[in-house]
Amino acid sequence: MAELTDLPTSLWNEGVAPSDFSEVNERYNQAVFEQYKLCVEMADRVSARRNLTNTFFLSLNSAVVAVMAAAFGGEPSSKSVLLAVAGLTVLLAQCAAWFVMVRSYRQLNAAKYAVVGAFEQRLPAYAYSRAEWRALGEGRDWRRYLPLTHVEQWVPVTFAVAYVLGFCALVS
Repeated sequence: MAELTDLPTSLWNEGVAPSDFSEVNERYNQAVFEQYKLCVEMADRVSARRNLTNTFFLSLNSAVVAVMAAAFGGEPSSKSVLLAVAGLTVLLAQCAAWFVMVRSYRQLNAAKYAVVGAFEQRLPAYAYSRAEWRALGEGRDWRRYLPLTHVEQWVPVTFAVAYVLGFCALVS
């Protein structure tokens, strides 16, 4: 918990003093703060869209697997193997799209949080960009904090491997 005790030194921006918030600078400071709030909100919205994307692909994959399981109730025939190849192709394409989208959302959020950090250089505190990250151990210890996007990227890969193994078991 050393990072939590270090929080006061990582939170406050020594380059910004209370005198920087005089009446002369009030409109400018208010504009910076409003843009900062907008950037934080947009980063949160990207995370929400990422969660919806994961739910969509999980539901879509589940539906395709359920349809395929119902279609292959009996012994595999040459016709059912062709149908399985088609289903496997659809599932693997979905997994690839899912993987790329999660990666894209991770990259987009990384850029958004870099912008938030740049805004915090003009604010009294580094709440998001420095203090919170240090409080989480900067992602060095997975038992303390494991970034969700690292886990999320393995889900479509795991599904794709399971689909390929299931297909091999079905046709062998």
